[in-house]
Amino acid sequence: MLRKRRGSRREVNEAKLEMTPMIDVVFQLLIFFIVTIKPEDILSHLDIIRPAPDQRVPENRVKDLLEILVFDQGYVLQQRPISIRRLERKLAEISRFSQNMTVIIKCTGSSPHEYLVDLLDVCEKVGLRNLSVFSM
Repeated sequence: MLRKRRGSRREVNEAKLEMTPMIDVVFQLLIFFIVTIKPEDILSHLDIIRPAPDQRVPENRVKDLLEILVFDQGYVLQQRPISIRRLERKLAEISRFSQNMTVIIKCTGSSPHEYLVDLLDVCEKVGLRNLSVFSM
């Protein structure tokens, strides 16, 4: 750094600190750390106690599913409209073969609540207790 002397016409050259190379280095370090970081899998360290599989049920057995749709016009079973009485007879036949069958009940928002309650009563009456209710 040169200082200006009295009477001298020389200008003072002050040292400047350039920011561009510093910013470049910071971005390179940031990219390096982002690329080389190995995020730790938190889920692999959780202690989860799962129940043992039931030895009485064979694992290769596929659970049966039955889907019933509840609309504002009535019920639909296997893509066909059906009355509650016929549906009760069908469910009674099905429950004789498998009490563990999963019944999926899908209701629309415009379907009357009474239809769902009637269907749940029928399922209880025939002995089907593995029910799942969804709204569409």
